[in-house]
Amino acid sequence: MTASIAGKAVSNSIKSINSSEEEKNAARSELFEKIGAQIAETLGEMKGAAMKVGQIASQYQDLFPPEIAKALAKLQRQAPAVAFSVIKGQIERELGKPIGEIFQSFEEKSFASASIGQVHRAVLPNGQAVVVKVQYPGVAESCDSDLKQLKLALKLAGVMKIDKKLQDELFNEIKESLHAELNYLQEAHNLNVFAAFHNVKDSKLIIPKVFPEYSSRRVLTLSEELGDPVETAAQYPAEIRNEIGERLFNMVAQEIFILNSFHCDPHPGNFAFRADGSVVVYDFGGIKELDQPVVQTYKTLMNAAIQSNVPVLEDALRDLKVRNHHGQIPADFYIDWRNILLPPMIEPFDFSSSKVHLQTVSQLRKSMKYWDSFMPSAETMMVNRTISGHYWNMIHLKVNYDFKALTEQYITA
Repeated sequence: MTASIAGKAVSNSIKSINSSEEEKNAARSELFEKIGAQIAETLGEMKGAAMKVGQIASQYQDLFPPEIAKALAKLQRQAPAVAFSVIKGQIERELGKPIGEIFQSFEEKSFASASIGQVHRAVLPNGQAVVVKVQYPGVAESCDSDLKQLKLALKLAGVMKIDKKLQDELFNEIKESLHAELNYLQEAHNLNVFAAFHNVKDSKLIIPKVFPEYSSRRVLTLSEELGDPVETAAQYPAEIRNEIGERLFNMVAQEIFILNSFHCDPHPGNFAFRADGSVVVYDFGGIKELDQPVVQTYKTLMNAAIQSNVPVLEDALRDLKVRNHHGQIPADFYIDWRNILLPPMIEPFDFSSSKVHLQTVSQLRKSMKYWDSFMPSAETMMVNRTISGHYWNMIHLKVNYDFKALTEQYITA
């Protein structure tokens, strides 16, 4: 894969030597589409650690051109389950007893499987219904080498026009996220922290309980918290869907602006919903912590955007290491983006008819000439991923709500 991508990149460079700027942009976009499809197909076939590395990379959409980010997003799908004998062996190695002595009953067929592990239903000796998350053997040992190869492939493809220091910073961020997801003891800690934080604020935001005596670094046993998938919740009455939308908004805002640590995998499969407006949140392997100065800069950025104060907005982007010192950018550029991205947060907004994602794609094409004036930032990648992911959750739930008062509450506190 890496050799093939390098060949495509060299060929594209040669063909574009005498091309106009517009032709170069079109050729680059076509190249990125081909490269993205090849990476997604290769990592998807490899499954296991390689697929997980690709999934994590796909969450960092600021790192890649949109064509490659779109292709990598295809890796966010359920992987084939492994044989129960493999899962049984892993549980017995990790917990030190035969599986029949650990659980009253254990369903051999998984109800969810992914790139690094799968989930089974079980019952504890005291009759407690639980779900058991089991990591595939050998996954952790191969992830670093897979990430190294993915970084090399993208570098040879020329899709990361950033210096080595920033590349290392970004991929270290991905590496840390990957290792955090592979450590189920860390996830257990995250579950306890976020449950304690949210339980005080909202009893309808439900986080599974950890059973530490049935958990280890590669096995995680949690209370079974049932709920409907987003497709079913989309059929709830409008007032319940709007309540859920408000609950999701508050969850993200409270985690970012108050806790300074947030659940950063907003895939709809990580949430379940109930007809009373409750939201169940799963998978706390991916958590991003923010320094207080960064949180304050986000508040400054949001206030500047609301007030259309371009100089302050651009300074905030520089502080977040998104805007570099290359070139001058007209104020209209920022205002156009402000007018696309801000309405869902500051005015009555019907997500079921939202065109923000379509407007964003159109504006990206117009913005290619300013590509070199911006760079991916380790401080913003997971925030962007989380907000954009919940934007799609709001669309699936057909939320129609005015978040202006809540937005102002969090960015002025």
